[in-house]
Amino acid sequence: MADPFQAPAEGSAVLDLSPPASGSRYHDPAEATWQATDAPGFWLKPLLDDRQSGLSTALMKIDPGAYADWHAHRELEQILVLEGSFHDQDQEISAGGYVVRAPGASHTAGSREGAVVLLIFTAAQSTD
Repeated sequence: MADPFQAPAEGSAVLDLSPPASGSRYHDPAEATWQATDAPGFWLKPLLDDRQSGLSTALMKIDPGAYADWHAHRELEQILVLEGSFHDQDQEISAGGYVVRAPGASHTAGSREGAVVLLIFTAAQSTD
């Protein structure tokens, strides 16, 4: 089961997406462009991509009527709905709603009216 929502490896070169070594780093997401994903109607604005720790943060825009069939992510996934509403196979989540998924949890994703969500992936903890 492929993960259609990973940030593109290219196209984010305008922003430094790595975590700051010290202090703070500020971005204005309005200045970034939405990047297509492998799932039609789902768009990303990557904000942080720390490949060393496995942490990534992005804004995701979901077009009205967009739907992604069953898939899973290797990482822990957190979604905070900022605008509109988002749904999976179990529930519709409105603006202000939050969902967290275990690494490897299979799910669907979509939006009837369109949505913007904050998407955070955190590397799964090793169980050895």
